[in-house]
Amino acid sequence: QVQLVESGGGSVQAGGSLRLSCAASGRTFSSYGMGWFRQAPGKEREFVAAISWTGARTYYSDSAKGRFTISRDNAKNTVYLKMNMLKPEDTAVYYCAARRGSASLSTLYSEYDYWGQGTQVTVSS
Repeated sequence: QVQLVESGGGSVQAGGSLRLSCAASGRTFSSYGMGWFRQAPGKEREFVAAISWTGARTYYSDSAKGRFTISRDNAKNTVYLKMNMLKPEDTAVYYCAARRGSASLSTLYSEYDYWGQGTQVTVSS
């Protein structure tokens, strides 16, 4: 069982930056692939970024590529999402998720086993 708690959301102007954190409980954090998703009002939850167990491999959505960076610190049981050059269309609730038992990265909501409660990111123009 893994419990995930996100933090770091807030309100920024377009062009600004935020760093989201996701703290995980449990001693097996390093065996989970991790991902970030987001959900804007009236829209489906969408994939943002994923990172492998060791952090050696990452994958991004087209909208995140070049602006966002996912990373993890297994000693701290924490995964991060650094977001630069934020746009109003990045406004959403951001969720981190954990995926057990696989070395592959996944963009699919259904393949993640544990979810945090989400943190709001609002970008104004």
